[in-house]
Amino acid sequence: MSTAHTTPSTAAEDRPLLISTEGAVRVLTLNRPAALNAFTTGLLGQLRVALDEAAHDETVRAVLITGAGRAFCAGQDLSDPHIKPEFDDHADPAASADVHKKPKAKDIGNLLDHYYIPLALRLRSMPVPTVCAVNGVAAGAGANFALGCDLVLAGQSASFIQAFSKIGLVPDCGGTWLLTRLVGRARAMQLALLGDKLPAADAQAWGLIARCVADAELQSEAMATAQKLAKMPTRALVQTREALDASMDLEFEDALRLEARLQSQLGYAHDYLEGAAAFLTKRQPTFKDR
Repeated sequence: MSTAHTTPSTAAEDRPLLISTEGAVRVLTLNRPAALNAFTTGLLGQLRVALDEAAHDETVRAVLITGAGRAFCAGQDLSDPHIKPEFDDHADPAASADVHKKPKAKDIGNLLDHYYIPLALRLRSMPVPTVCAVNGVAAGAGANFALGCDLVLAGQSASFIQAFSKIGLVPDCGGTWLLTRLVGRARAMQLALLGDKLPAADAQAWGLIARCVADAELQSEAMATAQKLAKMPTRALVQTREALDASMDLEFEDALRLEARLQSQLGYAHDYLEGAAAFLTKRQPTFKDR
């Protein structure tokens, strides 16, 4: 069963984010296909609200994020007023070409503080597992937003581009943290400094994403993955994410003790008791914890 949650307007251009529900999976679709689903402040704000709503909806047990059209997300839309350069014409009052104009500085960090950082933190702290289906190009912040999900599947024609260096910026939306942990420093430096396109098959081989699948199978494979996660013990999955992330900065003994603390908590929860009972009685478990 699918239920759609949309804004009052029915015009596609007024709905940069499509929201639907398939069983216990909340589906978020970036919906600016003419702009390759590039981020605007409006879309970023709607994404954060949609993730907040999914986080607080007890019926949601997994989130699937994808894009409409031929791209996942081309990154920040540079025509957005919050980031678009402004120009003063000092050379020739009659000139209209931007080449004759001097650009005014823009505080891009302000954009990150108010939109990207809250969104990245919300995504990484979701109380349910997140799956991303990358259809087509994922560039700049679009790539790093995708990589912030727990499991990333990409179509065979998809690609990942750290495009920041080409416009004089550094990776953001968590890219500097994610890339080194996913592929190591050498490959992270290659991606970030050169800004070259990384095909989906290579992204899988490098360990950047979980799976590269045929384009025609991407959406069904991603939904099947999300549905599988939705039937599993949600709290244990989320605490697995937390433990794996924390382990990157822990000594071995500290990681062991973190595991013990988490097992102590989970051992008293419904899902462990249900899972153990189901295993012993050879039946399918019904998990409920979130």
